[in-house]
Amino acid sequence: MIEELKTFISVVEYKNFTKAAEAINLSQPSVSLHIKHLEEYFNATLIQRSIKQKNIHITESGNLLYERSKQIIKLLEDTKDDLLDYGNIVKGRLRIGASFTIGEYFLPHFLGQFTKAYPDLELEIAIENTHNICEKVKNFQVDLALVEGTVPSSNFVTNNFYKDKMVVAVPYNHYLVSRKFSVEELGNQTWISREIGSGTREYLELFLSTNNINAKNVIVFGSNYSVKEAVKNNLGITFISSLVTETALINKELSILKTPQQYIRPFSYILQKGITPSKGAIVFIDMLKNYKKSPCD
Repeated sequence: MIEELKTFISVVEYKNFTKAAEAINLSQPSVSLHIKHLEEYFNATLIQRSIKQKNIHITESGNLLYERSKQIIKLLEDTKDDLLDYGNIVKGRLRIGASFTIGEYFLPHFLGQFTKAYPDLELEIAIENTHNICEKVKNFQVDLALVEGTVPSSNFVTNNFYKDKMVVAVPYNHYLVSRKFSVEELGNQTWISREIGSGTREYLELFLSTNNINAKNVIVFGSNYSVKEAVKNNLGITFISSLVTETALINKELSILKTPQQYIRPFSYILQKGITPSKGAIVFIDMLKNYKKSPCD
């Protein structure tokens, strides 16, 4: 039954029997037989096929089984990982998702300490923007995720673990450095932004709207590094995590503008609701809660 469920998941995700067969290294007749067994077992039509089977449609029953199958497979994998824990040695695999700022500027240092404490735990890291990482948690592609930005709380268990300071970064020796905070001056600037779906983009838009700043122009980049380099090379200014600017400030590549108030956003870890975390996830979260890197502590 487990192999049939894995086959079914593959067919749904590839929406094609041939591609699914290639992905899981089975013959197409074997894939068809697995689906037939499931339909007979559940007494339900899971997949509707065209006459030549070139196109398939997943029924409502099929979609329900798809979601439950992913939960079943994850529970089995977590159970297997937990059973490997002999003598309090944490083994197995932990899949971690992280949004870009966290994945690029926070996670490496933290993992350096975590892997020393748990050297037998295999880690898989996925780094994408906040929206995409939340989707990975929802679809059981990662066990937990670390994100910035707003998370739909109805879908996840969410807890804050870090206070991130956001700053207005400008090129080094920019004329605004010596001036008081001015909405008019900032509105006349080109702003460098991350893409829609990014937590950093969300906080830039919030900063601009709460200060009634109408940006003259916005240039979008797909990574924090690109944003930093764009500002460094006088393409514009930005509102970004202080983690991104630390080295650039030391190297006199960027400057930070004084603002009337501090802007702090939380980093959060999120888990799928209704799922019991594996032991690897539990020790990861425990260490994360006690981690003391934040400049705002």
